[in-house]
Amino acid sequence: MKKTLALCTPIPEKQMEYIKEQCDITICGELKHGKGNVTEEMTKEECMGHELVVLGDEYAGADTIKAWAESGMKFMGVAKGTPATVDHNAIKEAGLELSYTPGRNRVAVAEFTIGLMIAVARKLTLSCTGLSKGEHVGEPMEDIYDVPDVKNVTFGPLDEKHPFVDYGIGFELYGKKLGVAGYGAIGREVAVRAKAFGMEILAYDPYMPAEKIEADGARAVDLDTMLAESDMISIHLPVLPSTKGIVNKDWFSKMKPTAYVINTARAAVIDQKDFVEALMNKTIAGAAVDVYWKEPVPANHPLLSMRNVVCTPHMAGLTTDVDNWSGTMMGEEITAYLKGEPRKYIWKVKK
Repeated sequence: MKKTLALCTPIPEKQMEYIKEQCDITICGELKHGKGNVTEEMTKEECMGHELVVLGDEYAGADTIKAWAESGMKFMGVAKGTPATVDHNAIKEAGLELSYTPGRNRVAVAEFTIGLMIAVARKLTLSCTGLSKGEHVGEPMEDIYDVPDVKNVTFGPLDEKHPFVDYGIGFELYGKKLGVAGYGAIGREVAVRAKAFGMEILAYDPYMPAEKIEADGARAVDLDTMLAESDMISIHLPVLPSTKGIVNKDWFSKMKPTAYVINTARAAVIDQKDFVEALMNKTIAGAAVDVYWKEPVPANHPLLSMRNVVCTPHMAGLTTDVDNWSGTMMGEEITAYLKGEPRKYIWKVKK
């Protein structure tokens, strides 16, 4: 007799072939109704009575999980890097383990982080926005294709009218020191890519064995060393009771005044007021951020008007490839359960 699966997130077709042989599948949640079109009550009702329940971004609180467990749920999965949308205590009380997809967007976030590093180092967004607004441009031409035959085309002499004077001259990543705060899946991917740019990596992660860090060619250092020596610090910390606001004035006071902070993790790990003051007072040179304490970011937030800050609207972890990575990992978890084999991606509550 086939098992029953309530599926709310896509799984690659190759894996689905085996899953379909073993399960009667009900398409539920956002996979059925579309992104953002599902309430918890809808998900609760649609997934009731299934042995396997696999969620994407759907919410499932304690009452929902209890009801599913009482109706026969024995496997639960959430295809997210951090399954914050479900009640972990309720899952534990039901005697179940939770499969999730750690690091599903690690490549997406790592590539984006490198992009932010380059953007802030080379004044990309500042100069791009300036040109779009009409700064440092020449007079309109009747025929833009009628250009003089000049070998060395430049923006003119390096005087007060030159873009470099207005926007500042950037610096190379090569030879600089990158501090990686949190050497998990994403932190490691950033470190490996930054090393390819010729950067020296200083990794701070008290929970990661030094030999694993150093196997990647990085230096495992204590917090004070990372803060004091780094030219850039990339934040890759989860939001936990122990990490909320941990990046604060104490951190900034120990950093170089020429250093930059890059944050593609979560805003809550940074003390907002301390951060704004450090940037305004030039305690640190600048920052690039993709995440905020309230989203969408308020229109009057001071970070948006700072010329030493690059801001993007929480897009580091979203690519057309992420769902495939996530679905592949969750497909492996489902297949392992169906075969009675150990699962690889089990959520462990962190403090």
